[in-house]
Amino acid sequence: MHIKWFNMSVNVRSRCSQVHHDMNAPLSHYFIYTGHNSYLTGNQLSSDCSDIPIIKALQIGVRVIELDMWPNSSKDDVDILHGRTLTAPVSLIKCLRSIKEYAFVASPYPVIITLEDHLTSDLQAKVAKMVIEVFGDILYYPKSKHRQEFPSPEALKGRVILSTKPPKEYLESKVGTMKDRDIGPQFSEGENEEAAWGREVPDIQDEMQSANKQEDDLLCTQRDVEEDDEQKMCQHHPLEYKHLITIKAGKPKGAIVDALKSDPEKVRRLSLSEQELAKVAACHGTRIVSFTHKNLLRIYPKGTRFNSSNYNPFLGWVHGAQMVAFNMQGHGRSLWLMHGFYRANGGCGYVKKPDFMMQTCPDGNVFDPEADLPVKKTLKVKVYMGDGWQSDFKQTHFDTYSPPDFYAKVGIAGVPSDSVMRKTRAVEDSWVPVWEEEFVFPLTVPEIALLRVEVHEYDVSEDDFGGQTVLPVSELRPGIRTVPLFDQKGLKFKSVKLLMRFEFV
Repeated sequence: MHIKWFNMSVNVRSRCSQVHHDMNAPLSHYFIYTGHNSYLTGNQLSSDCSDIPIIKALQIGVRVIELDMWPNSSKDDVDILHGRTLTAPVSLIKCLRSIKEYAFVASPYPVIITLEDHLTSDLQAKVAKMVIEVFGDILYYPKSKHRQEFPSPEALKGRVILSTKPPKEYLESKVGTMKDRDIGPQFSEGENEEAAWGREVPDIQDEMQSANKQEDDLLCTQRDVEEDDEQKMCQHHPLEYKHLITIKAGKPKGAIVDALKSDPEKVRRLSLSEQELAKVAACHGTRIVSFTHKNLLRIYPKGTRFNSSNYNPFLGWVHGAQMVAFNMQGHGRSLWLMHGFYRANGGCGYVKKPDFMMQTCPDGNVFDPEADLPVKKTLKVKVYMGDGWQSDFKQTHFDTYSPPDFYAKVGIAGVPSDSVMRKTRAVEDSWVPVWEEEFVFPLTVPEIALLRVEVHEYDVSEDDFGGQTVLPVSELRPGIRTVPLFDQKGLKFKSVKLLMRFEFV
């Protein structure tokens, strides 16, 4: 069956251009598009700091921007940089002004600035003055000292809010508090964790098992700079700075599992590294889910990701973590999943969690990511054909002497039981491959599942990359659709697309 598709104007999704989730629930009810070290232009150790990656992140809909604040060389102003590394700083005021200018170009919903504070009390007062002067009326801060639930994205529309720990005294003499203290080589020199395009995103269960094998017990007091810096409370902290903090981040005392207890009188934010999450989730997954009913949980990359690579975001999402923080300046399969996930709900940067992830049953049970769940929905995907490579690539890009041999990979990213990857046969010597192959995917948690699509050109030595896309299953329209493909960095090709059919049974 050959389908002439060039006159078809249908798109792959129907609702992606508009917000259609309920935006009136507390912030804890949403997954939020979150950046990590948002000011870095490249690797974590020696790249320049700039407002440019912040602007780029806001332009694609990222809603959480992270800034690390340090005194400048003369100790009279505030710089943004990755502390105790060779990264070249950028001024805080420049970053704040860029955030204000680009905050709502992609989405009207709130921008959260997470601050890592390494400042003296006088510089904290200077930050408060800067923030008020730059943002003015769009800066939201609470009138009450504690709140029992966070405001909603709708209530915070067009506003900027701050999240950090209460003010602390900067201890210049303190050393050895590098972010994520497990720093050490994870892979050999020159090897990128996702350099091989054929490598799959790590399985969640594999990551949990890997974390459990570590000899050190991260369940206790090892923390990231944001959560583990043993700074003393400042005796004369500037009230103005303290009162500007809408989402307060606290430091757990004792084991992390104890920090996952909710306080009925107030809500807060807790941060865990990807390794800490994996270790706690292995034994206390439901406790994490329960914590995220009211509180915010932020997950950040482990410190050994010097090259700004990322991890499997589902490690956090399936446990209800709202802020799965990613290095947006990198690229690779993990980042493709992140970008694809937030194409849902009009690309506004807020995706409402499924109701079952927010509920506590009468028996006290909550959603268990490790439970053996029944199939809710089955997705059938048929890949008919592809076109556009001849327009977007040089004739010799894939093969010097003959047309390419394309094959497609189609699969699901989601909870462990749903995650799978299949592939078509390779069609030899054709710029317009016709596969006409169908794949069936039973889904136990379709609400957060992602459809993964990649095209490669078969090569004896190493397959060449031909395009990719990631689509939220919840946004797919049944029927025959054109599916645009993107490059490794997430930029949309001008012409490359697939013709596919989606069916739910």
